Amino acid sequence: MSADKPFTLGSSKYNQDTFSGRFQHFLDVIDPRTLLTSDQQLQDSLKLLKSYQDGTISPTVTNSELWKAQKIKQAIIHPDTHEKIMMPFRMSGFVPFGTPIVVGLLLPNQTLVTTVFWQWLNQSHNACVNYSNRNATQNTSMTDFISGYTGAVTSAVGIALGLNALVKRSTKLSPITRSLIQRFVPFPAVATASVCNVVLMRHSELNTGIEVTDSNNQVVGVSKLAAKKALVETAMTRAFLPAPILLIPPVVMTMLERTKWFPRYPRFNLPMQAFLVTASFGLALPLAIALFPQKSKISVNKLEQDIRDKTSDKVLFYNKGL
Repeated sequence: MSADKPFTLGSSKYNQDTFSGRFQHFLDVIDPRTLLTSDQQLQDSLKLLKSYQDGTISPTVTNSELWKAQKIKQAIIHPDTHEKIMMPFRMSGFVPFGTPIVVGLLLPNQTLVTTVFWQWLNQSHNACVNYSNRNATQNTSMTDFISGYTGAVTSAVGIALGLNALVKRSTKLSPITRSLIQRFVPFPAVATASVCNVVLMRHSELNTGIEVTDSNNQVVGVSKLAAKKALVETAMTRAFLPAPILLIPPVVMTMLERTKWFPRYPRFNLPMQAFLVTASFGLALPLAIALFPQKSKISVNKLEQDIRDKTSDKVLFYNKGL
């Protein structure tokens, strides 16, 4: 889709009702170049969008400039709090800041200390990303944050150490097979912990609900049923995300190590693994978050009675968070 498509404030230049459209949209969202945006560029973008909203925009401003301004705003400013998201915890920073951690998770011959360290660091980063990109129409207490963080770290470390211990005690496995299996240990640990992280950190939304809006972005009410749907969608996204990142590199590395030339150049091992992780991460992230629309729909007849009584619309919308 061309950037010359007529600009619509708060919308996307790609069709959000299709997976391919959402995938293209989130490629924009995770574009790491927005991390280089200066404060002045951000303020200029916000002023440009404000002038468009107020109807005072110059006729010389192009659709391309408006789409770029909105891309910068969406990459940096939280849609609910309207505050800047810290750089390492933006979706555009997930790949560049997360890749070194994933490389650490996949290093061979992990010790007890290194396993605990990399799992802890990964879940610490994930917890901050989850919190920074949450649905913030209702408050998330620090207790919920700490609960989610503690649960995620505990589950990740516990599963990783448990699986490693089982593999090491498997006397029937050859050393090569044991080493191969250990490479895949991070995936179940990270996937389970990521789901725990989201559920524990955002479970309060099930009690407080989240805002649902009409097609004009006007708040109709606060729904616990919409919160449940949003939490399920986000958990599914988090469960899928680690799969390509933690499965593709070990498979490719195992294939490379069986060639004649690769074992001769051990210094290429880490750079190759870093490249594979970055490529897998860059592909997996937009694929995962494109599974469901950021602004999701829900049928009014699936919501609480008090919300049904407030609107004649058949469909309402909610921000599921990332």
